[in-house]
Amino acid sequence: MSVGRNGLIDDRPDAVLKLLTLGDSGVGKTSFVLQFIEGTFTEKFVPTIGMDLREKLMTYQDHLKEERKVYLEIWDTAGQERFRSLTTAFFRDAMGFLLIFDISRKDTFVNVRSWLSQLQLHSNCDDPAMVLIGNKNDLDIREVDENSAIQLARNLGIKYFETSAKTGQNVYEAVETLMNIIMSRFKQYPERMDNMKWRSKKLENKKQEDSTCYC
Repeated sequence: MSVGRNGLIDDRPDAVLKLLTLGDSGVGKTSFVLQFIEGTFTEKFVPTIGMDLREKLMTYQDHLKEERKVYLEIWDTAGQERFRSLTTAFFRDAMGFLLIFDISRKDTFVNVRSWLSQLQLHSNCDDPAMVLIGNKNDLDIREVDENSAIQLARNLGIKYFETSAKTGQNVYEAVETLMNIIMSRFKQYPERMDNMKWRSKKLENKKQEDSTCYC
């Protein structure tokens, strides 16, 4: 933690990053987020209605080995078609995307291209930061060949992870990788980091106003 001008410990994050989960209904987006945030898992499937926000404070180490506090806002989106317009409305302000499919359901992998089309159409960025995630690799059933997913990610120029929201395998690594990609881009565009610091101050003001705990 850094020390502010008043000599007190400044626990404000250096950056606030907004991430979105994308993918069909039932691929495990909510379970993935809960595993990352809380380290928990439930077998019960409850579809997300609209959007759900989860938050976590992370540490990023830059090229000078200096640690920066990064506040992640992870928006868990609904995969159902009837919520698609609400989901796409959030694309514009997002800085990174967790593109998730279910390796036991080939149709969810095929539909990745549809989500990519929506992302390209509605995102403010020509080259949005994202990672491709094949979830539910703890299951015995598999309909998506790993090499096919790796090839798709390679064609897109992004990282691919096979994860299990149940066991936690590669969940943290996937999110951390996306965070690192976004933060590394800020080195090339310092003005974007200034904007992140502004969002950090805005977040701090909000915390003081509503007295909500953001642990």
